[in-house]
Amino acid sequence: MSEERTFLVVVHTLRKDVDRTVEQIRGRLDEAGVRMKLESDVSDAPDDAAFGCEVVVVLGGDGGFLRGAELARRAGVPIIGINLGHVGFLAESEMDSVASTIDDLLARRYTVQPRMTLDVEIHDGTDLISQGWALNEVSVENRSRQGLLELVTEVDDRPVSRFACDGVLVATPTGSTAYAFSAGGPVMWPDLEALLIVPSNAHALFARPMVTSPRSTIAIEVEGSRHEAIAFCDGRRTLEVPERGRVEIRRGAEPVRFIKLGAAPFTDRLVHKFELPITGWRGRGDGTTGSGG
Repeated sequence: MSEERTFLVVVHTLRKDVDRTVEQIRGRLDEAGVRMKLESDVSDAPDDAAFGCEVVVVLGGDGGFLRGAELARRAGVPIIGINLGHVGFLAESEMDSVASTIDDLLARRYTVQPRMTLDVEIHDGTDLISQGWALNEVSVENRSRQGLLELVTEVDDRPVSRFACDGVLVATPTGSTAYAFSAGGPVMWPDLEALLIVPSNAHALFARPMVTSPRSTIAIEVEGSRHEAIAFCDGRRTLEVPERGRVEIRRGAEPVRFIKLGAAPFTDRLVHKFELPITGWRGRGDGTTGSGG
C-alpha cells in the first residue's frame, strides 16, 4: 500500500498573482500523486490544519510564516516559506523558484533544522495566570503606548537592572533579525543557542542588549501602577500582564522545524535580505567561499 502524502499550503499575501502560484503548486503535487490542503479551506479545527501533513508551505512574507509556524509547531511537522512579500527573512525560497522548491520537497531533498522557541508564563503574585510561546520574541510593552513602564529585569533568580522604558524584548537567535534588531539588538546566527534581552528606549545608564545562556530563565517584573503592561508573542498573540505582574521566559520545550534547501550559509542570506554592501571583498583568494548554516 503506497504512502499517502499531504502538503498544507498557507497563503498570506494580497498579491494578485498568488492564485496562479497556488495552481502551479497544485499541478505539480497532482502530478506526483500528493494531496494539497489549503489552510483557508479548513473550517473545522483550523489550528489543527497541519496534523497528518508532511510539510507546511507558506506563501507570503514573515507574517504568513509566523502563522504557518503556529500550525507546524502544533503538529510537529517542518515548515518552509516561499517569499512573495518584501524582505521575507524567514523564507527559504523566492517566487521565481516555486517549481524547483516543490520538486525538492517532493523528492525530500532537504534537511530539517530545529529552531529555538520561547515559553512564557505570566504570574500574579504566586499564581500562574496564563502561558504562551514565541518563535521570534516576547515583547513586554506599555499597553497604552503613553508614558513609560517601570521594569526590573532578572536573570536566573538574580536582579540585573531597573529602568523606565517603552518595553523589553526577549528574543531567540531566529528573532534577532526581527523586532529585536530594530530595537538595537545584535544579529545572532540561527544555530547559536542563546537568549537575547533588548530594552526598548530605556532611560537608564545600564540598559544595553544582553545575551544569556539558553538555559537561563529571564523574568521581567512590572513595577508601580501608572501604566498597564501587555506581552506580545511574535506580535500575534497577546497575554495580559496584571499590575505588579511578573513575566517569566525560558527556552521553549518545542522547537519550530525549518526546512533548509541546499547548503547556502546564513551569511549569504543576511547580505541578500538586508542588501548589505560587500564591494571590495577579496576573500582568501583560493576559491574558498566558506560553509555554514
